Amino acid sequence: MLKNKEFLIRRGSIGLSIEVKLCWYHSLAAGLYAVGLMILGAGAVFGQDYPNKPIRIITAVAGGGSDFIARLIGQEISGQMGQPVIVDNRGSAILAAALVSKAPPDGYTLLVSGSLLWITPLLRKVPYDTVTDFSPISQLSREVYVITVHPSIPAKTVKELIALAKAKPGELNYSSATAGGDIHLALELLKSMAGINIVGVPYKGGAAAMTALISGEVQVMALDAGLVAPHVKMGEMRALAVTSATPSALAPGLPTVSAAGVPGYELVGSTGIWAPARTSAAIVNRLHQAIVRVLGRPNSTERLLGAGEEIIASSPEQFAGTIRSEIIKMSKVIKDAGISIN
Repeated sequence: MLKNKEFLIRRGSIGLSIEVKLCWYHSLAAGLYAVGLMILGAGAVFGQDYPNKPIRIITAVAGGGSDFIARLIGQEISGQMGQPVIVDNRGSAILAAALVSKAPPDGYTLLVSGSLLWITPLLRKVPYDTVTDFSPISQLSREVYVITVHPSIPAKTVKELIALAKAKPGELNYSSATAGGDIHLALELLKSMAGINIVGVPYKGGAAAMTALISGEVQVMALDAGLVAPHVKMGEMRALAVTSATPSALAPGLPTVSAAGVPGYELVGSTGIWAPARTSAAIVNRLHQAIVRVLGRPNSTERLLGAGEEIIASSPEQFAGTIRSEIIKMSKVIKDAGISIN
């Protein structure tokens, strides 16, 4: 627009109307520039000012995996932020998520939750929308599972298990606990991708589900990687492969299910941290940077591995992408398997 006006001045008469338009243009440009500087300045000041009061991290059950990670993060970033970080346990993952989804987007109320945040809405109605009600900050860690079988099963690899299941459709059983939980979905995903029929048997809790495998009541289970080694050593079960896309430090030496016969297979438990939707990018990035510094420390790695978790520390954009792809993938698995909860 400016070049056009300069052309008119050169080629036409320098009349009053052109001078007025040119002056108006320069005034507008100067005004917008000044406003831009004010906005940028305000953003910088706002980013520098945050936080100026305690930060609250809401999570579910005290003593659970999300609670452990929330307290680890909270203790460490408190020093960086110069403000107390309070962990608020609400007993229910749904209640915790609902509270954060309705909180002011000012960075003072955060959510630490597992992958049930996006799995539960696929199973039942919840008072939040995983994609639109939250601003992802980081996937903090992943929990890896191991496909295990009872020693009486003549399968030493995933390929052999699949061949056995195809030879005896509906004759093998797997144990699970929470409907729609990770150890349940890990086998349903395997069934879907490998085209096999293994019958799920629900139990009241992970301990009962594992006992059923050890006793031979069921033949297959996806088990937390951190729990497998002692039972394998005692000959109570056989470990075949890890459910992660890459090998896991929690189960050294085991191949991935993807590499062992089901290309593209991946299912891990995720623990992440979110702010309410519409939280400013400056605050999200400030929190992300503080969290990444915490997770980069050797003692954080050791503590999380001891709790059966591997550090991820993804960017907000990476975490958002993970959530979207997981919703698409698991929606199909849940629908095909007919899983639902009341």
